[in-house]
Amino acid sequence: MASDTTRSNPQDSYDEPVSRLWTGMMGFASIMLVLIGGFHVLGGFIALLENRVYDVNSSELLLFQSYAGWGIAHMALGTLAFLTGIALFYRRPWSRVATIVIASFSAVTNLAFLSASPGWYGLLILLDVLVIYAVTVHFEDERE
Repeated sequence: MASDTTRSNPQDSYDEPVSRLWTGMMGFASIMLVLIGGFHVLGGFIALLENRVYDVNSSELLLFQSYAGWGIAHMALGTLAFLTGIALFYRRPWSRVATIVIASFSAVTNLAFLSASPGWYGLLILLDVLVIYAVTVHFEDERE
């Protein structure tokens, strides 16, 4: 007869949905952060090469008075977001905090550039908020 010690703990079955939810949220956040990084790089190239796409003149921008400055800022932020999204996918310990910082900085940057293309940068702000939520909702469930 087999002993009863091989039976799993009943509490383990309660932890399984949280674990799946945590894994799903981290997967969502990492993929979205990689996409946001790609969108920032794309927006940076557009600002550098074809600034007639945007709705306002460069003199009406919030911080930089040229699209070239914003283009470089978007490309740098996009590269950081892309690399951090990959690190988050591989569950690097530092990537969760870095994701929150980069997504927050991305939302503020998109807010400053909102007058140039309201629909596009409004959508990016929404994605940034969703990434921050996905990373922070189970922040105490640090798994390695």
